[in-house]
Amino acid sequence: MLYGSPLVQLLLIVGGVALLYAGAELLVSGAGDLALAVGLKASTVGVTVVAFATTAPELFVSLLGAVTVSTDIGLGAIVGSNIANIGLVLGVSAIIRPLEVSDTVLRRHMPFMVLAALLLVGLGWDGRVGFVDGLVLLTALVVFTATVLHRVQQNQSAISDAERDEMPDVKARDVATVVGGIVALVLGSRWLIDGGESLLSAAGFSDLFIGLTVLALGTSLPELAASVVSAYRGESEFSVGNVVGSNIYNILAVIGIVTLVTPIGVAPGVRGFEFPALLAFTAGAVALMSYGDRVTRVDGLVLTAGYGAFLYLLLP
Repeated sequence: MLYGSPLVQLLLIVGGVALLYAGAELLVSGAGDLALAVGLKASTVGVTVVAFATTAPELFVSLLGAVTVSTDIGLGAIVGSNIANIGLVLGVSAIIRPLEVSDTVLRRHMPFMVLAALLLVGLGWDGRVGFVDGLVLLTALVVFTATVLHRVQQNQSAISDAERDEMPDVKARDVATVVGGIVALVLGSRWLIDGGESLLSAAGFSDLFIGLTVLALGTSLPELAASVVSAYRGESEFSVGNVVGSNIYNILAVIGIVTLVTPIGVAPGVRGFEFPALLAFTAGAVALMSYGDRVTRVDGLVLTAGYGAFLYLLLP
């Protein structure tokens, strides 16, 4: 749906981003409390529960955008969001406080982030990500989930009775918080799509550009908020796990689900610029996290500058 008044379009964008942020905060809070109540560690919560929760905006935006506008919206939002997660979210978080990378994230989860990026580029190189490709992505998601659950079971068996007694109880309020967050995410994604698509389309920008910029940045705000707050509090494992997990779910879950609904076309320009940029940022993140098992403030500045350069090169 297009809205004629630029003011209305701008208000929809601002309102959509605000609702996405509020919804993600509710979802992160409720889901995080529920996970901690059953004894999950901070790094595991970051790469699973919170990462999946903060991926919800990308899912809603990509699915609704693909169905109501074009698949360029969905593809642009995912590729742009993954690049923003590494360049902006990880970069800004590291500038606030150097980030320690847990051995679990480094050895068990990052390989899946690399695999997800390679799968998207490989499957989309022929100009289309279709139904069968989506099944491949979802299969990889099942393998990743099984790997995480196996690790969780190992951690659960190591929890002592005394530690279990200190765990918080599962509360109905946490469940209500999760539901409220999902409702806000659905409404916020709808507003963001309508406002962003209308405003930039009226200015002559392509759907792909809209997805890579306004929607990608808007849907990355939950990851940015969660990771920055975690970095500020000194919970670096949470920040890194959130970025790695979000990038995995963005591709394997979101693109996988969208392709079951409608095929995604991949333009030659995407294969020539956005896909290489995604691989470059992913490789850069792996290199920085692997060197010394931490991301320093200098690394954060490099990542943030790289993201700024990416946005500059996107301009028509």
